[in-house]
Amino acid sequence: MLNIVPKIRYLLHKKLRQTHRISHKTIEFTCLLIGSSLVALLSFGFAKLADLGLELNIYWTNKYPYAIWIILPLGLSFLTWFTTTYTPYVAGSGIPQVIASINLPHSANKTRLVSFLQTLWKIPLTFLAMLFGASVGREGPSVQVGAATMLAWGNLCRKYGIAFVGLRANELMATGAAGGLAAAFNAPLAGVIFAIEELARGVLLRWERKVLLGVLACGFIIIAIAGNNPYFPHYKGETSVPYMFLWILLCGLTCGILGGIFARLLTKGLAGFSPTKIRGFIRRHPIYISFILGLVLALIGSCAKGQTYGTGYNVVSSALAGEQLDANIGIMKLLATVVTYWTGIAGGIFTPALTTGAGIGIQIHTLTGGIVDQRLLILLCMAAFLSGATQSPVTASVVVMEMTGSQPVLFWLLICSLFSSTTSRQFNPKPFYHFMAMRFRQLVQENNKEENNRSDN
Repeated sequence: MLNIVPKIRYLLHKKLRQTHRISHKTIEFTCLLIGSSLVALLSFGFAKLADLGLELNIYWTNKYPYAIWIILPLGLSFLTWFTTTYTPYVAGSGIPQVIASINLPHSANKTRLVSFLQTLWKIPLTFLAMLFGASVGREGPSVQVGAATMLAWGNLCRKYGIAFVGLRANELMATGAAGGLAAAFNAPLAGVIFAIEELARGVLLRWERKVLLGVLACGFIIIAIAGNNPYFPHYKGETSVPYMFLWILLCGLTCGILGGIFARLLTKGLAGFSPTKIRGFIRRHPIYISFILGLVLALIGSCAKGQTYGTGYNVVSSALAGEQLDANIGIMKLLATVVTYWTGIAGGIFTPALTTGAGIGIQIHTLTGGIVDQRLLILLCMAAFLSGATQSPVTASVVVMEMTGSQPVLFWLLICSLFSSTTSRQFNPKPFYHFMAMRFRQLVQENNKEENNRSDN
């Protein structure tokens, strides 16, 4: 009888410890869901604001068509001035900033590119870019905002010892960034693939269950709010045609070449393609250059009847519905996106790249006499061009599949994207996002040196 009492005490103590572990796991999981909810809600609000910007742009450009020649150049000049003066770390897509932060060594400057308060400027600046008529998307900005949000929330929880004690800054940023993409595209699986293929390229990330659960939670929360609907209209075209591999080769080769050239133009910038004599002027006077590029963008938009402004969502939706569009819209959207990116304002290239791919599909359909379903060519070229631009074939194919509900075509999308990515490397050997991430790392290090020199003096 006396031997039973210590055993009972031991069992009770063991159960109490197990209960403590369970409660700790519950708290950690709850905090993870709260962080994912914050990312999802910010992405959802960002999406609604972006839609408003696009609608207002359509309204004022249709009502006052000649005003584009004034508003667009002046608007881009203002955005360039504000970005370079006050928010230099939110310029461009936002994905390179996250990749650079993950790759930076652990120090006080590691999270400088995803500072929460500065990164929030990405939302109004992208909204204004869409309102003015720039060729930008909100998906890249959603990635940076998501990373900053999850990192800020994680740091708050770790500061008070509530949760995430075992998670590093890299895992928190990757969770928020991939969750932001999943929420932006209403595509949970694409968020996970993006984290593995793009964010973890060349760096060691610990893929704990919490990271993947956080990414999936962001996507599922958006589905719960907005419904389980594809970003674009549901694909209703052919899933296979005679000589399918020939069409895949044609689309993959064309989009690989154009995607590589597109990435090359973005990475080198306007100064890189300009004569040596004027490169200094271009780098010293970004506001004047933005005004000139705004005039070029207005010219492209006028020739395209306004279809190059914003994300290009309406172009893709109409094309997937089988409507006949201008065969040159793909090239014009490519040029509009490059010109916009050269201004250095905040805004992504993800959706504009998909629109460019759709336009290339229309062009191939026109040149081949319409002997196969235009919608199938558009779908293949959307994935192939995005893959050629980013050299992330799995992400590109899964993103397009989830955005259009085209699961039966996923195999063909993947093959076409792989071929396009391989072709693209012949024109731009280093992936675009990672090349730009290298520049942001250098910018942070240079700014840190300047600050240290000033403090020493």
